[in-house]
Amino acid sequence: MTQLFPLHEKPALSPYKKGDVLVLFGELFSRGYANGLVEEAERRGMTIVRATVGRREKDGSLRALTAEETANIPQPFINVPLEAGFDMEPDSKGVTPCDQLKDIKMGEWDQATLDWKSIDESEKNGTIRFRKNTELFLKELEKHIPAGANVLFAHLMAGGVPRAKILMPLLNRAFKGTGDRHIPTQALLDSQIGQFSLRNFKEVTAETFRHLVDLSTPLRKKLEAQGSHVSYTAYGYHGTEVMIRGQYKWQTYTCYFQGWAKMALEQYSEEFAKQGVHCCVYNCPEILTNSSSVFQGVEVSLYPLLAAIQKDAGDKKHGEQVLAQCKALLKDDVTFDQIIKFTDEYLTNDLTLAFSKYEQWPQHSRQDQMEYMLKSSDYLFDLHKDQKNLITAVLSEVVFKSCGYVMLHDSWKPKSPVAWIGHDLVARCM
Repeated sequence: MTQLFPLHEKPALSPYKKGDVLVLFGELFSRGYANGLVEEAERRGMTIVRATVGRREKDGSLRALTAEETANIPQPFINVPLEAGFDMEPDSKGVTPCDQLKDIKMGEWDQATLDWKSIDESEKNGTIRFRKNTELFLKELEKHIPAGANVLFAHLMAGGVPRAKILMPLLNRAFKGTGDRHIPTQALLDSQIGQFSLRNFKEVTAETFRHLVDLSTPLRKKLEAQGSHVSYTAYGYHGTEVMIRGQYKWQTYTCYFQGWAKMALEQYSEEFAKQGVHCCVYNCPEILTNSSSVFQGVEVSLYPLLAAIQKDAGDKKHGEQVLAQCKALLKDDVTFDQIIKFTDEYLTNDLTLAFSKYEQWPQHSRQDQMEYMLKSSDYLFDLHKDQKNLITAVLSEVVFKSCGYVMLHDSWKPKSPVAWIGHDLVARCM
């Protein structure tokens, strides 16, 4: 179990400068954590090398992007498909794990049995493909690194939900299902479908980091021998500190399905750091992203950022602008105090506390706890003028910009191979 290591001090500016290179290992999508890192690197004059996970054809084959698809991607861009995971990887008979899942009916999900020999083969083939493409990517990358440039690799790989039709309804019932529609996360993960999903999550979230550091070792050593500095960052989630009744305390969203894979990612970072590699997994606060919408309730822990901004905003004027933006989205009679009082009660409720135990993370959820969280989420949504226009979108932007600042500047010489960015630091770095 990783020791909780929260960063509290705003990092001083790192030596990254114009001409240094930020390498995005994975694809940059809109409204996600990595956008903050890119903005901060651009502010320092760094060159951003972009990547893609590629696209799947109708027949399931993986390809690079077309000229049309790359038209709006800023250069330099390396068009090698870095898709990870093995859910769509054929075995020696041409059968993919997703093929195995496609005829399973909703009423049979917990009884389904999979051909594990075939899955092992697909996993092995997926790893071979990914490592081969990573080597091609690194070979291409070398052409974009000028002499004397420092390099920061940003690992952007996460997720790995198998692309089989049955998965989304199952996840929706595990994370949003109430009453008879609820599926316990323990039951889902103990099923063969769940076991396969866990393996695919780990492949995408953790193993890709290991492959990146491992395969870039010759390039890293070559650059370091020439006097350049090389670091690696990755995005973690392992709960985070938020303001609860006037104090910053650790809390978490439960059940975080990717948690086991994120723990494996942390372990790899710790192992590489022992070998002298500058690397850190930064556990960032919850935000509302395009991909987190299935996890309704994850955003409840974002509302206390209002209190952190009021107390600790590093730039008071910016803090006031953000708060004014938020105020404009709420119904006229709603106050920040009302929201903060509600989240204080939610985060100190016995049900929430029973599922926020650091040493037991990630815990499985329970129906009464999930229903309480979903009800709390709905209550907060209902305080807005328009439920499609939430203050969590404004606050998410604050989080990813501040995280971008912290990660860029701390990553030069990380204080720890696994670190936490809490709401106090997010506010201080505004």
